[in-house]
Amino acid sequence: MSPFDLAGLIGVVVILGGYGAATLGRLRSDGAASLALNFAGASLILLSLTRAFNLSAALVEAAWALIALAGLIRLALKRLRRH
Repeated sequence: MSPFDLAGLIGVVVILGGYGAATLGRLRSDGAASLALNFAGASLILLSLTRAFNLSAALVEAAWALIALAGLIRLALKRLRRH
C-alpha cells in the first residue's frame, strides 16, 4: 500500500468517524471539531487522488473540504466579533 493510499484510507476513517460521532450526538455537526474532521478527511482523500485521479471523487471531496473550510471560517469570524 502506498502512502497515498494510506492517506486516502485515513481520510475515509476520519470523515466517517466524524459523521458517526455527529449522528450519535457526540459532536455538533456545525461545531469546529466536526468541521475540522471533515476538512482534514476530505483533504487526505484529495491527496490520495493525486496519485490515482478520479474526477467525480475529486469534485465531491473538494466541495466537502471547501464547505467545511467555509464553516470553520464562519466560526472563527463569529468568535472574533465576540471579542
